[in-house]
Amino acid sequence: MFSGRLLPTLYLVSVVAAVAVLAPLLPGLIGVGPGYLLYRDAVSTPRTHVTDTTLGIGDLPPRAVPQDWFVAMASTVVDGGAAVTAILLAALVFAGVGFGRLAFRLVPGAGRAGAVAAALVAIWNPYVAERLLQGHWSLLVGYAALGWLLVAVVDLRDRPGPVRFLQLGGLLAAAGLTPTGSVLAGIVLAVALIGRPVGLRSTIVVVLLWILSTLPWVVTSVISDATTTSAAAGVEAFGLRSEPGLGPVGTVLSLGGIWNADAVPASRTMWWAAVATFCFLLVVAAGVVALWRRRGALDPLVRAIGILTVVVSILLVLSTFGPGRWLLEVAVEHIAGAGLLRDTQKFSALLVPGATLAVAAAVAAACRRVPSGFALAGVALLVVAPLPDLAWGAGGSVRPVAYPDDWAAVSAIVPDDQGSVALWPADTVRHYRFADGVSLDPAARMLRAPVIESGALTVDGEVVDPPSEHAAAVASALEAGGSPEDLAALGVGWVLVENNSPPARLAADARLAHDGDDLRLYRVDDPADRGAGAADRTMAIAAHLLWAAMLGTGVAGAIVVSARERRRTSR
Repeated sequence: MFSGRLLPTLYLVSVVAAVAVLAPLLPGLIGVGPGYLLYRDAVSTPRTHVTDTTLGIGDLPPRAVPQDWFVAMASTVVDGGAAVTAILLAALVFAGVGFGRLAFRLVPGAGRAGAVAAALVAIWNPYVAERLLQGHWSLLVGYAALGWLLVAVVDLRDRPGPVRFLQLGGLLAAAGLTPTGSVLAGIVLAVALIGRPVGLRSTIVVVLLWILSTLPWVVTSVISDATTTSAAAGVEAFGLRSEPGLGPVGTVLSLGGIWNADAVPASRTMWWAAVATFCFLLVVAAGVVALWRRRGALDPLVRAIGILTVVVSILLVLSTFGPGRWLLEVAVEHIAGAGLLRDTQKFSALLVPGATLAVAAAVAAACRRVPSGFALAGVALLVVAPLPDLAWGAGGSVRPVAYPDDWAAVSAIVPDDQGSVALWPADTVRHYRFADGVSLDPAARMLRAPVIESGALTVDGEVVDPPSEHAAAVASALEAGGSPEDLAALGVGWVLVENNSPPARLAADARLAHDGDDLRLYRVDDPADRGAGAADRTMAIAAHLLWAAMLGTGVAGAIVVSARERRRTSR
């Protein structure tokens, strides 16, 4: 049970913190100023279309499934940029509320002050900052669901019922907006069921719900022609990166360490990272001591979460060297889908439940000596102040863009039934004049036709992911001059040139459909049909619709549960 004033307080604090983080994006949410994300992996467009690419049955592994399909559906109702910003804002708000609820439920004497402290930690930490700077907005949705999932399992044990299963299914679907989110949710769910057993029948139902929530990316992985293994070099390229003065252990415990040194707040690139980590760990250590002293009165789930924290911390550290790294390399190279494990810092999200419980316990212990307001303020200072540049879009690094008119013009020209779109240059990482820094190419989300993306990824000069066979053939044809006949045989109906230097034969023999300052679009006649078959497309759409049904019924279940709780507390 939650006190009547807790949830409004948690929502208020979480909204304030989330707005402080995402402030530069919010004017675009209401149509004032530019409103599209275009930095590193974050790409939003006015409208996303349902294609083989967005369904995950194109040439590339389904890494953005069902994310892209969901945004495509949402953008039929509202602007796509506003939809993505709203989802990101909701993710941060619900992360705070979810972990705040968890702390209130599991930490003896946490009260509102402890719950608020847990909410602040869940939003204001290096993990959120670095994932935001890398553009992993959809992973933050899965991150936000973890606290809610743990509370949902507790509720399922205490007050079981069909509506609780619907609610849990919706949470699993939300976590499964990306494959990594599904994996994180599955691990947390297993820990929750071990710590809070719900009976054999209920456990079977919960496991089936998790399996159903993974169907969009599992089904598309099976029916797609894309490779589901990765190069061993990706483990080193995407592995945990030690931050200044911390080493692997300190980096793991600080919730930082993303592989890309450019996707890090400025305060984490110098000695200040060690000071910030010391402040954070000081609070966590105080909370661990407080929990240990009251271990006899703790919920068994607290112990399960503590074990998860220790095990994940050890595994993350071991993944950085020696046998641990070697085992990971073997796994990603030979086991289908194990590439999800190579970006090891993603799994630092599993440390956040333990960290938030410890922070709430530290506040609860402090409240026995000083007024709760002073205790909360002191903890907040030690947690928030060391990471000041998370505010205002991570120090202004996360800012919206406006697309030049060329993009709307090209989107209006390309239909969905006259071949795929090839990109020139063939790589999909761009640096546009209207955006800060590098980003993925937005064409795959903006155009109605499938876009042939290379999928090749090079980190520090080393090829980590080679291009798909089809994309490599298209790139070779373009590099050889762009013969329209060769491109048509490969299913290419359009070539989008983004550097004003089209291949010679393409420029000479293909029809120029659009000639703008930023983009040129060439028409290739009579392209071969290289799209996915009707059966594959039907299976992919069915999996996505089932996922959406889980999400929708979960929302309905949450509304019913909330109404029941309000009636219970009003009596």
